[in-house]
Amino acid sequence: MPKESFIKNRIRSVGFALRGALLLIRTEASIKVQVFIALVMTAAGFFFEISNTEWSVQILTIAVIMGAEGLNTAIEKMADYVQPEFDKKIGTIKDVSAGAVMLVSIAATIIGLIIYLPKIF
Repeated sequence: MPKESFIKNRIRSVGFALRGALLLIRTEASIKVQVFIALVMTAAGFFFEISNTEWSVQILTIAVIMGAEGLNTAIEKMADYVQPEFDKKIGTIKDVSAGAVMLVSIAATIIGLIIYLPKIF
């Protein structure tokens, strides 16, 4: 079988990634909340006319949260697949994964406050 071209391989990879992102958004309540918050923050950015630097920080923050949420979901699904029954070690893995998302969310909240509090008060 001939080797697939680099370009075709990249296009196929992007297709898989888009399918995964859409699956994540359609099926996971936590990412739906994150998408809603991202839309609200994007609207706030336009309303308050934030700077290019603030936009860059906000977009990066949204991307990090959504990426962490996606990784958390993947870890949880893999853990459930590997061990469908309750297992204390699997529970710890899932807790640590969720904790990582929480830490990123706390940082994102602080970033949001740094950007928007001066514009509100």
